[in-house]
Amino acid sequence: MGFNPNNMQKMMKQVQKMQQDMARVQEELQYEMVEVETGGVVKAVFNGHGEIQSITIQPEAVDPSDVEMLQDLILAAVREGQKKAQELASSRLNDVTKGMNLPNIPGLM
Repeated sequence: MGFNPNNMQKMMKQVQKMQQDMARVQEELQYEMVEVETGGVVKAVFNGHGEIQSITIQPEAVDPSDVEMLQDLILAAVREGQKKAQELASSRLNDVTKGMNLPNIPGLM
């Protein structure tokens, strides 16, 4: 059972296709949005890269005597939005690598 150049060529083609597909997904994630809402008064929108696109705060959330509550709601929305964006990106990239038996290499995904 020696070296088979046909298998190597086939594997290289698969890797190239996967790289192209991953680049396409990374580009698409820029335009895919996730939205979270906390307390019914703070809404945050993120793209698939976890970058904040907008924050909307309902007027009733602004209580000068309880700014800390508003800060907590905003922080919770940001954290949840980043988590959802990361889950979206992982899911989309896993779709690309499905069926490929890849080792766990840091920086590959």
